[in-house]
Amino acid sequence: MSIRVSVLSRYKVLPDLAGPGFLPLGLVARLPLAMLTIGTLTLVSVTSGSYALAGLSAGAVGVGSAVGATILGALADRIGQRAVLLVAAGLNSAAVIAVVLCSLPPSGGTGSPAPVVVSALAAGLTTPQVGPFARARWIGLTDGRTLKALELDAALSYEGTADEVTFVLGPALVGVLGAGIAPWVPLAAAALLTATFVTWFALHPTAHAARPLAPHDVPRVSGREWAVVLVPVAAMIAMGAFFGSTQAALTAFAGEHGSPDLGGLLYAAVGLTSAVAALSVAAWPTAFGLAPRWVACAAAMLLFSLTLFVPDSMDSMTAALLLVGIPVGPIMVTVFGIGGRVAPAGRTSTVMTGLASGIVAGTALGSALGGQLASHGGSALAFAAPTAAGGALLALGLAVVVMRRG
Repeated sequence: MSIRVSVLSRYKVLPDLAGPGFLPLGLVARLPLAMLTIGTLTLVSVTSGSYALAGLSAGAVGVGSAVGATILGALADRIGQRAVLLVAAGLNSAAVIAVVLCSLPPSGGTGSPAPVVVSALAAGLTTPQVGPFARARWIGLTDGRTLKALELDAALSYEGTADEVTFVLGPALVGVLGAGIAPWVPLAAAALLTATFVTWFALHPTAHAARPLAPHDVPRVSGREWAVVLVPVAAMIAMGAFFGSTQAALTAFAGEHGSPDLGGLLYAAVGLTSAVAALSVAAWPTAFGLAPRWVACAAAMLLFSLTLFVPDSMDSMTAALLLVGIPVGPIMVTVFGIGGRVAPAGRTSTVMTGLASGIVAGTALGSALGGQLASHGGSALAFAAPTAAGGALLALGLAVVVMRRG
């Protein structure tokens, strides 16, 4: 017999499970990650006058974050989230301050670029993985509950919305603080937020929900089990490629229309509808399973991405982007949900951070590809990249359907 539970009830139970302060805490604690890359790009470009060095430094943050995330996740599965987060928060705060200090040119000349890049890489490697760790906690908090599937869907929907909000708010904070005070202030603020709110997140009682297993209790994982995990990881790489290539194509589009500085603002339209749609997933019928949901949303994403080739003005592009963003949030919620379900015992944090690393790596790949296409054929050619990413997500979703039937 099916149990009918209102959407509001599903969300209302989340503070009861995790405590009333956990939801806003997790939101603020992930802000530094959203500020770090663009904050580094802005600071280094201003202080050095070199876009090449700024891009290299921002890229070092991304590479470091992609590598460091899986390392932190694996450590959390072995020794627990609390210790990992406390150490990461301290090291990351120091590394971000090092980026600031190394970026400021010495009096009487210019400094070597190597310390800037190395400190940026260190900042990426030590970035606390608040979003993935929060998802791992929700999996533990809902484990064994009668309405686990419904409550976990609501929790992951909220986490998807929190990600989208911070991805929009983080760059906005960098712009406001950098332009209003000084270009080094956003990174200093990110370091302060990490030292305080990530530490608070580490000490929150929900850390016990993602319990590590003793080494002798961790079962061996077969190659087939890891192969299954690679499917949602590949999906997140494709999703990241969509993000990165869309940003690059929009930068080119804005430049073609005389406003190159508005590319980021255009992209925020995707985050707006994506966040709202992610929050709505908890209201979707339970009969609409994860695999069919993946396929349906990916098909919509592929179809909607074709509208990006049509606009001839900033207003019409904004409308197209609002449409494109609708399936984005639900796909991310779905893929994280599948990742949590296929994660081998004792490896939940590893898988969650692996999915997050996929997004980071895919974004770097998409940015490079989109930039190359834009340089050769303008935005019209560059928009082929996010369309291809939508096609890849659809193909992977169909593969999941086949695997689940097999």
